[in-house]
Amino acid sequence: MSLKEKLLSDMKGAMKAKDAIRLNTIRRLNSEIKNQEINLKQELDDPAIIAIVSTLIKKGNEAIDMFGKGDRTDLSEKEQKEVDVLKDYLPEQISEADLRIRIQEVIEELGAKNQGDLGRIMKILVPEFRGRADNKLVKNLVGEYLGN
Repeated sequence: MSLKEKLLSDMKGAMKAKDAIRLNTIRRLNSEIKNQEINLKQELDDPAIIAIVSTLIKKGNEAIDMFGKGDRTDLSEKEQKEVDVLKDYLPEQISEADLRIRIQEVIEELGAKNQGDLGRIMKILVPEFRGRADNKLVKNLVGEYLGN
């Protein structure tokens, strides 16, 4: 089942269950997908949809932080529920331990020694873990190994 089919199925289920947050979140995601398809003039595949989901999660997390700073717990909680719904459409997340192992392998392969090599390392890791690990986490772990 493609991601689009899963979204349609989940949207129908949310309508039947009268789950407003899930329904609105899926509709928003579908809207983003449609807009991107119109812009590109082609139908999106699952990896492209996962990239959209990741972007929406990132924006949601930023909004949660801002609402928290503004002492708006009601909006922060709503946004967190939406982010949780979006996370259902990402592939299984990689564990930090597995991520650390792969980072060490890449650093050894490239012979990376310092922060100047960060870009080369990220160029390999970001596409490999797209949708499965947060880029910020990857960058922080790489920085840890290279000695900030």
